[in-house]
Amino acid sequence: MEARIAAIVEPVIEQLGYRLVRVRISGLNGMTVQIMAERPDGTMSVEDCEAVSRGISPELDVADPLDGAYHLEVSSPGIDRPLVRRSDFELWAGHLMKLETSRMIDARKRFRGRIVEVGEAGFRLDRDGAAYGEAPSVEIPFDAVGEARLILTDDLIAASLKADKAARKGRGEPAGEGDDDETGAETRH
Repeated sequence: MEARIAAIVEPVIEQLGYRLVRVRISGLNGMTVQIMAERPDGTMSVEDCEAVSRGISPELDVADPLDGAYHLEVSSPGIDRPLVRRSDFELWAGHLMKLETSRMIDARKRFRGRIVEVGEAGFRLDRDGAAYGEAPSVEIPFDAVGEARLILTDDLIAASLKADKAARKGRGEPAGEGDDDETGAETRH
């Protein structure tokens, strides 16, 4: 269902000048469809979330992909963002992340560490606090990634603020306090 919704909203989101990060459906408030999006430069303001929400709402109303009422929530990925695409892993290499795989890798499914190398088929993760007898690094294929998310650290905050400032400067906007906390807009359908 998430893939079907992504197929409906992604062309609209791209036409508006944003990038789809993730679609998630949950049972919150009856049913919630969460759309994560961002500008190509990685930023996203509340106004951007509202623009995306206004753009995709009519498409979802026409396509009617879900039975019954649902809440539409459009948000930014936030600082501790999910890592979904290969480019996310490349961009945020060196930062601390947590990962749950869809299958066993080196006799486990949960990992915590830093991405140190990204290849075509996967990435190498230097484990944070590997247990006795465990290899300090592990190769994770992209097709085994279930859920991957950055962990909030001082280094990540500094890198996010720097990227936000550069993005604003590139758009000719004054550098503000930043929109690095997760932002969003919500509507009922």
